[in-house]
This record gives sequence, C-alpha cells and structure tokens, in this order.
Amino acid sequence: MNEMNSSISDMVIALAGNPNTGKSTVFNSFTGLKQHTGNWPGKTVANARGTFAHKGKRYTLVDLPGTYSLLANSAEEEIARDFIQSRIPNATIIVTDATCLERNLILVFQIMEITNKVILCVNLMDEAKRKKIHIDLKKLSTILGVPVVGTAARNGKGLEELKDVIEKVASGEIAPNPLKINSNLPNNHIDFTNEMDPSISTIVKMAEEVSKEVVSFEKKNYHQFDRNLDKILTSRLFGLPIMLMLLGIVFWLTIQGANVPSEILAKGLFWIEEQLLFLLNRIHAPQWMCDVFIFGMFRTVAWVISVMLPPMAIFFPLFTLLEDLGYLPRIAFNLDHFFKKACAHGKQALTMCMGFGCNAAGVIACRIIDSPRERLIATITNNFVPCNGRFPLLIAMAILFITSSPSSFHSLLATLFVLLAIVLSVLITLFISKLLSKTILKGLPSSFALELPPYRKPQVGKIIVRSIFDRTLFVLGRAIAVAAPAGFVIWFMANININNVSLLTHCAQFLDPFSRLLGLDGYILMAFILGLPANEIVIPILIMSYMSEGAMLELNSLSEMKQLFIENGWTWLTAVCVMLFSLNHWPCGTTLWTIRKETQSWKWTWISFLVPTITGIVICFIVAQGARLLGLV
Repeated sequence: MNEMNSSISDMVIALAGNPNTGKSTVFNSFTGLKQHTGNWPGKTVANARGTFAHKGKRYTLVDLPGTYSLLANSAEEEIARDFIQSRIPNATIIVTDATCLERNLILVFQIMEITNKVILCVNLMDEAKRKKIHIDLKKLSTILGVPVVGTAARNGKGLEELKDVIEKVASGEIAPNPLKINSNLPNNHIDFTNEMDPSISTIVKMAEEVSKEVVSFEKKNYHQFDRNLDKILTSRLFGLPIMLMLLGIVFWLTIQGANVPSEILAKGLFWIEEQLLFLLNRIHAPQWMCDVFIFGMFRTVAWVISVMLPPMAIFFPLFTLLEDLGYLPRIAFNLDHFFKKACAHGKQALTMCMGFGCNAAGVIACRIIDSPRERLIATITNNFVPCNGRFPLLIAMAILFITSSPSSFHSLLATLFVLLAIVLSVLITLFISKLLSKTILKGLPSSFALELPPYRKPQVGKIIVRSIFDRTLFVLGRAIAVAAPAGFVIWFMANININNVSLLTHCAQFLDPFSRLLGLDGYILMAFILGLPANEIVIPILIMSYMSEGAMLELNSLSEMKQLFIENGWTWLTAVCVMLFSLNHWPCGTTLWTIRKETQSWKWTWISFLVPTITGIVICFIVAQGARLLGLV
C-alpha cells in the first residue's frame, strides 16, 4: 500500500472499480495528472495518488488497481481491499461500466460490506445510450442505499455532480446506508480471503436481481457486432494474419510519411545552427566553445529531433488509435496460446504490449501477474520488445538501407523488414521465456481470465493530443536531455589525444575486433554502450563518432546520412546486425532501475541485463558469420 503523505486537512477519497471501467479517466479528469488510460484492462497496478479542489476544500484521490472482487487472490485485489478496510478513505467511489452493470455490482456489494461511505459512479453512460441500454439511476440509488451518479468521463459529463456528491458524503452531509448482505447471514460476516464463503454466491444472486430491476435493453443483441468482429479478429485462422496486417499498415504509414518531414526538419535546424554560429562569432566566442556547443551538442540535438520526431509523430497516434479501439487485448488473446506453450503467464502478452510504449512501464505492468515465477519471466524478457526509443532506430535503418527511393514499393519492403523485426522480437521473447521456465525459473503456467473490452469509437482529437504530448514529446524530451551531454562527452573524447590518437579512436579500436565478429564495428558498439541512459541517442552518438574531431557532420538529408555510413564500411549486413542488436541488448538505465525497484534484487537486475545482452551477441554472431560463410557480403 502506498504511504499517504497528504495534508491532515485533506479528505482522502478512494477510487475503486473493475478493470476497464474508466477509473483512470475519472482520476485524470479530477487531478489533471496523466495516469495512463486505454481501452484494455490491467493498466493501473498500484495506488496512484493526486489531489483536486472543490468548493474551497482539497481532496486526495487514490486510484486503486482495477479488480473484479475483494477476494485476496491477486496483488490488485489485496491492495484494493486493504486500503478500503484501512479506514483511511473518507469516501469510496466505485466506478462501474453502464454497459455491463450486473457484473460490476458484485464488487459494489463486496465494498459496501466493509464501508458505509460509498458513492456509485455509473460511467460510460454515453456508450450505454448508443447501445440503447437504459439504467434507472434513482431506483438503483434507492435499492442500494448509496448516492448514484451517471457519468461519461471521457467527455467530462457528470463529473461536477460527482464532485458535489463527494463533498457531501465526505463531510457527512449525506450519510449512505448501503444494503448489506451480511445482515441476513448466520455469522453476520463475509470472509473475503475465502472464495468458498457461502455469502459470495448470495452477492452474485443479488447483483443479478438488482440489475434486472434497474436495467432495460431496447436491443437484446446490442453486443452482437462486437462478438461477430471478435470471431474474425481472434479466430485461429485469421487472428494472427490480421494482427500482422494492422501492424504492417501502421509501420508502412510511418515509414512512408517520415522521409520528407525529416529532411525539412534537418534543413530548418541547420539553418538555426548557422544563425547560432554567426551569433557566437559576433561576440568573439573562442573556437573551442563553438566546437562544443555547435558542432557537438547542438548538432546532436538537431539530429535527435530530425530523425526521431517525424516517425514518432506518426507512429504513436496510430498505435494509440489501435489501443483506444480495444484491439490490444485481442493481440494478447491471440498470443495467449503461445505464452502458455512457453510455460509463461498469458498476461505477459499485455505487459509486452505495454513494452512497445516503454520497457520501464512494461516492467511495472508485470505486477498484474500473480505468480512470482511468471512475473520474473515477464520482467526479464520485456526488454526484447522494442520501445519508443528503439523504434526510430529500426525505422531509420529500414529507410536508409531498404528504401533507396521514395517509391511505394521500397516503403513496403522497409515495412516488411520492420515487421519481421517485431515478429522476431516476439519469437525471441517466447523462446527465452520457455528457456527460463525450464532452467532457473521452473514451473507450470497458471490460468487467468482476460476481459475483452467492447470496441469503442476513438476520440481522434484526444488521441493526437495525448500521443503527441504524453508519448512523442516525452520521449523526445528525454532523448534531448541525454543527447546534449552525450554530444559533449563525444566531443571531449574526440579532442583528447594519446600518442596523436584521440581517446574516441582508442576506445573504438579496443572494441573493434569483438564488434567485427557481430557484424558491427567499434564505433557502433561504443554508441550502444554510451546510449545506456536512453536508447534514443544511439544514432546521434554513432553519427558523431564517424565525425571529424568530434563535430557532427552537416547532413541535410537521409541519403547523406546513408552515404556517411557507407563511407565508414557499412553494408546491408551491418544495418541488419544493428537492428538485431538494438532488439537484443541490455535495457536502458531507466528500465534497469525499475527492475531493481520491482524485484528488490540486484541478482535479478543483473540477470535482466545479461539475458538480452547474451542473446543479442549470439544472434548477431550467427547472422554475421553465416552471411560471410555463404558469401553474401
């Protein structure tokens, strides 16, 4: 349970509910924070805390993990139950889904057994209206004995009314008198640690009876469209091909659309460089200062922006679109069988999907896996999935060495290449998971229930804003923050000479023999090592390493960048091995620190570092030496 550091004068409000009911959306709307939201379950895996003010009073809102019950069978259920029972909350809001109220009422009845200060928030009323589902909120409030507020949190509807009710319940102006099941039971008590407790079946029956009283359907088959679509998207025959096709479309649009904006940005940023250089010369700045700040730091930042921003600005909105549609859980469903074969947990497919955004977030999401053994497998293997920081490198390599012209055919080839890299990362994840489950983490896969949320109409405007600010600019900002100091380090190493040879060259020459065995060179391996703080800066460091005296060359197009690589001995094999090593090498510094915090063990942190690194070395060695033996290079 998170420690509560709120002010003594703050009212503490707990936010509970089933997964995928819009809890995090309510939380973000109230607090202005950026708790991750999406149309799939399992995103909130610990207490998130924020504050909001209403009518001159300040409230601390605690977003509890989504859970289907208070039976202590998982970490989410234990966290939610313990916090509500702690008597810390002045009120507990239970967020429910208006389209499946009966199932949600099971948790409502359980929470009403342990606290009286309950507020029921029936969310997604807009979706219920679209499906012609009618809920009598007043009658529901009368039956349950607690205040009931209907909301459509994504559109902000009903949230002010909910704040008014929170204020009245927390202050005692409204005193809920919830309907309790235990008053009719012999022991007058429900054991929430025992799923065989007879009262649990009573709660299920009560939820069914209340739902029949307050919910009416104009269309009995309102969910038929979702079911028909799922028969196609999750079928054994079409599920995987459609998944690959949709990912391929996303990558193709990213690759096709990134070329021209990258060149425009590069030209614009180098025009700014000329103005900065002119300014420094006007104030008679020393030459070393110009070299450090312009040819070292600024050019590094310029290339981070020009190479990374266009692909990310296209990819992340498209990926978020699939997320909001509700397609990510279908990917997990399609892959569940394969993870079971690998003796891993089916929820690992969900944590893997989180890894596409950020591996550190994927590691944190592993908390949704109950089994410690399977949680460790998911944590160790999460880094095999390319994150925000590695997608630009994969796409750049595909564009530079596959798309020799801007034709659609070459873009399709590049898309296929990136898609193959993603498929390979999933296959490696499955193989290493199987290997771990047969060696240091032996055991059998455990069962779990995966909810397939309804398909929802995405809010395109919000998707663009959220993906640009929460993902694109966040990743770009982190890359720039690391790239500028890295540019200084590279310039420093290039200008410190030992026996008339720069320190940069000495390091590259030391790494070169081993790197050649992997199809790389010393500069490439050094770029990956120096990119430990953030994967986003590998390409800028690499370009600077091929420079003259530590100053990044003035490249005005991607074709000139390709020419720079070719002049330094690159072939198609080099590009392939760079992509493979990018997929399979040590996690970034942020992810390693997250693994240390999650596992509370340096042992598993080192194992998480070594497993992908050794895997990458072995794969690159086999590919490089195989290509050379076959005479392909």
